[in-house]
Amino acid sequence: MIQTLATTPFEGQRPGTSGLRKKVKVFQQPRYLENFVQSIFDCLEGAHGQTLVVGGDGRFFNREAIQIVVKIALANGFGRILIGRGGILSTPAASNLIRKYGAFGGVILSASHNPGGPDGDFGIKYNASNGGPAPEKLTEAVFARTKAIKEYRILDAPDIDLDRLGALGLGPGLIEVIDPVDDYALLMQSLFDFDKIRGLLQSGFRLRFDAMSAVTGPYAKRIFVDLLGASADSVLNGTPLPDFGGHHPDPNLVNAKHLLDLAMSKDGPDLCAASDGDGDRNLIIGAGRYVTPSDSLAILAGNAHLAPGYARGVAGVARSMPTSAAADKVAERLGVNLYETPTGWKFFGNLLDAGLATICGEESAGTGSDHVREKDGLWAILLWLNILAVRGQSVAAIVADHWAEYGRNYYCRRDYEEVEAEGANALVQALRDALPELPGKSFGGLKIAKADDFAYHDPVDGSDTTQQGIRLLFSEGGRIVYRLSGTGTSGATLRVYIERYEPDPAKQNLDTETALADLIALSQEIAGIAHYTGRLAPSVVT
Repeated sequence: MIQTLATTPFEGQRPGTSGLRKKVKVFQQPRYLENFVQSIFDCLEGAHGQTLVVGGDGRFFNREAIQIVVKIALANGFGRILIGRGGILSTPAASNLIRKYGAFGGVILSASHNPGGPDGDFGIKYNASNGGPAPEKLTEAVFARTKAIKEYRILDAPDIDLDRLGALGLGPGLIEVIDPVDDYALLMQSLFDFDKIRGLLQSGFRLRFDAMSAVTGPYAKRIFVDLLGASADSVLNGTPLPDFGGHHPDPNLVNAKHLLDLAMSKDGPDLCAASDGDGDRNLIIGAGRYVTPSDSLAILAGNAHLAPGYARGVAGVARSMPTSAAADKVAERLGVNLYETPTGWKFFGNLLDAGLATICGEESAGTGSDHVREKDGLWAILLWLNILAVRGQSVAAIVADHWAEYGRNYYCRRDYEEVEAEGANALVQALRDALPELPGKSFGGLKIAKADDFAYHDPVDGSDTTQQGIRLLFSEGGRIVYRLSGTGTSGATLRVYIERYEPDPAKQNLDTETALADLIALSQEIAGIAHYTGRLAPSVVT
């Protein structure tokens, strides 16, 4: 029986973020999740009788939320719902399922790389029929609906057994609980030379992949161990846990320092890697060499043709504006277009759908291609393994060769997390107000040649996106970018990106802090970070 229950409006979250992210306790409030899910479905047209994909990263409240989503979806006319067993689906795997089975869309339950557990974060987002994040027109409509909704529809039915594979009728529709890994593993086998990678792993090459007790554990065990023959101890923390085992599932050098220490040890593995809560980010560290996400994007783009799925080359390369310009020189050498977009995978989705780009990436450790419409952590690691197998070199040697050929982009990101939103907004506004006066000014011997607030004109849909990050470009070649991030659930996060290009191989072996020391100091001085945030140092440096 379908019930129509009264409710009251609430304000969801402004578009431009990855769906709705709040603390678990917020989502556990009566009717809170129900309101948001109904608001999504109220804004969809033509969903009656269609297929919906549902799954999440296994974090706390994932199972309970899936039961609610499924019953509201059926009450709103969806005819078939595909659910990952145990409620598990990595974000790229969900994107693949939407595309492979012609689903109308998908509901993904995840707060990505944010902490889990009863006191942690939870999130929900809707992906469209192309497998990518909902377009801004839809997220705007959902946001407006959350402020006006008065009722929601839900099926009055017993909970589904999420751990039992198979199909069952429920109310007016069909539920199918499927293996969350099968279709994704088949997709990876179609893109990469598993025989060559298997040979590499069986030659004595040592891999350590940390799933961080998050969603990619089952995927890594199936692909790395079962299909590619890596040893069982190659996968660390491979069981998804509601609190991620106490880990912060963000694969950076702070939360995955143990991997850095392992890779830098005398007899460390040849490749240490990790992914995040929902499986869309990656960390790459070779023996003695950490690979920045920006360099990784450039190297993958330059070597993608070594994998069968990209043997014909790439149509174009896309990067988010804060990502370093390392990929630009690769695109130039390949003779393809380089697209500089705002942060957010939906901008890449338009380029991918139009066939304008093949490889995309963000400095926040998200890299992907046209195989799905999300960034994909395991895909990036498999492409690295394919390149290593074909080239027969170490990670460090491949990075050194890349720098020698293209030059090195010294680069770092400095995050000031959970600062007071009022101070962070005041900092950004002060910079915006000063933009007309900054060009020509010198700070610490460096002159600002250009200062702007990045704006993007989408070549596919013609839309314009403004105020995407304040850029300071120096006459001497350096760059500083300031941007507020919306991926947290508390306060604001100020991200500061600093970059300098070095073409001379003799000057490419400095440590990043030394190479960027003057720009780092200027980044704090020019923006008045201590004044506006009270912070003398960043929370995380990557």
